[in-house]
Amino acid sequence: MSKERSGVVTFAGNPVTLVGSEIRVGDKAPNFEVLANDLSKVTLEDSTGKVRLISCVPSLDTGVCDAQTRKFNETASKLGNDVEVLTISVDLPFAQSRWCGAAGIEGVQTLSDHYNMSFGTAYGTYMKEHRLECRAVFVVDEKNIVKYVEYVPEITDHPNYEAALEAVKSIIKVKK
Repeated sequence: MSKERSGVVTFAGNPVTLVGSEIRVGDKAPNFEVLANDLSKVTLEDSTGKVRLISCVPSLDTGVCDAQTRKFNETASKLGNDVEVLTISVDLPFAQSRWCGAAGIEGVQTLSDHYNMSFGTAYGTYMKEHRLECRAVFVVDEKNIVKYVEYVPEITDHPNYEAALEAVKSIIKVKK
């Protein structure tokens, strides 16, 4: 059974229970299996060798999640080909695809954890009370080591975009 953590985050001011262990900087990033918009399986290991910015959101159909995904989409093309930006939610792949088309999202790959909450339990973002992901951002280097973690304390707030992007840029600089 997965570990449960209480008092870490709130959702609209109400405490929620996160399922899964807390990920920390320096940890080996756990593998996961989610679905792409075409229903193909995607794992962390599929992108080993690249830097990954993983943006975790409750639902693309909400204002902050929409803004968060658009923000990372705007910067994705500026990060170069050695960086993949992934947005993970429990929205169905069909809904993610429809949202991306309407929003003009091309630099971020949206992935669905609806099937078995593999990402949510591996990264400790699964909100038990709502069967949604909490808002979080992870940066994983090309060797699958976690270099940045932010579990946003209040799910309805924005993450620290600048800190996450700086973490990505610092890895890219070291590689050059």
